[in-house]
Order: sequence, then structure tokens, then C-alpha cells
Amino acid sequence: MAKRTADVVWNGGFRDGRGSIATQSTAVKASYSVRSRMEDGPGSNPEELLGAAHAACFTMALSAILGGAGYTATELRTHASVTLANDGGQFSIPEIVLELEGVVPGIDEATFVRHAETAKATCPVSKALAGVPTITLRASLKTA
Repeated sequence: MAKRTADVVWNGGFRDGRGSIATQSTAVKASYSVRSRMEDGPGSNPEELLGAAHAACFTMALSAILGGAGYTATELRTHASVTLANDGGQFSIPEIVLELEGVVPGIDEATFVRHAETAKATCPVSKALAGVPTITLRASLKTA
């Protein structure tokens, strides 16, 4: 069983503090703050990292599902949008939208979308995010 780790350090108060995020692989080393999370300040934020993880997991799962059905994608491109809502001081993530464009020789649109829906429902990150009220997939097949 694979286990992956990340470390976070926060210094200071909520509004004026700053944090750093680092992953075990060293692929991610980023700063974050209230400004980078709630506004357009410099740095990363948990929501974009969550979106990146979800998009990566979903796209890899779809590749495996397509392969199992006899298809090899030339390209799968996924854009994730994670909504952070402030409901009277209570923050939540009410929606994640995955927008997928794929180039897969020999597949029709309906089959492609069906496999994409299966990947959305079964990838480990989707399962971990099952408490998010809405996870939307918009999939489109492009010709090569």
C-alpha cells in the first residue's frame, strides 16, 4: 500500500500569517496565505491543490479504463475548478467541475463520455471527495 505525505507550516495569525506547503516528492513547494486563498494574492491554496490532485487522479483512471476497453488516448486534458464558498463564516467546497477534452482514436463520443463518467465515479480522489455535493464532469471528444 502506497502512502504519500505532505507537510505544512503556518506562522502568524489568520489574516496576517503565511504558510508553506511541501510534498514528500518535493514536486510541490509553495507558499499560501489568506490572500492567495480568498483573493488573488501570490501563492497557492488548498483548493487548487485539491483540484490538481482530483484532475490527475481522474485522468489517470480514465486512461486505465480506456486501455481496458481497447483504446489508447493520444491526449487527455483535464481542467479542474474547485469552488470555495463562504456561507456566513462557514467555509465549504460545494462544487468541483472537471472539464475534459480527449483525443482517442477509434472511440465514439457516447462511449468516451461513459468511460469518463466511470472514471469520475471510481477514481480514489473522487471517492475521497464524496462529501462534495456536486462534482460535475464536462467531457468532449476531439478528432485527431
